[in-house]
Amino acid sequence: MKKILLAAIVAIFAALPAPAQSNAPYTEGPVWDIILVRLKHGMHDAYFKSISKTFKAVFDEAKKEGIIMDYKILYGQASSPDDFNVMSMVQLKNYAALDTYREKIDPIARRIEGDAKQQTETFTGRVEIRDILGYKLMREVTLIDEDKKK
Repeated sequence: MKKILLAAIVAIFAALPAPAQSNAPYTEGPVWDIILVRLKHGMHDAYFKSISKTFKAVFDEAKKEGIIMDYKILYGQASSPDDFNVMSMVQLKNYAALDTYREKIDPIARRIEGDAKQQTETFTGRVEIRDILGYKLMREVTLIDEDKKK
């Protein structure tokens, strides 16, 4: 009986289609959750001081707990008056990590930033020093050297 069951399982797996090989010139990597921010003139120190107590603290803990892979803040010159000059990026393993992201991050944020009322007060205060211009969710890709692929 065990041999018949084993043979049936092997037959089922043998009948499954082989994984398709992609012809894409890249491999897919982690996902980046990105926020594009424009700081108001002269407010960069105030903004960075503010997020060091919240954003940094929350994501340091999330990284330690394995919820995120990494995070980065990029700061530079805006290319126009309507452009961003700060980009905050949080790296997740894949899109599936988004399924439980909020339920894992929210308890950390409450421990560090306080309850919903305190969090709202913090975020409301930032309105005076920055504008959020947009959000992006992007996947990192690694280009494949086509000569080595053959």
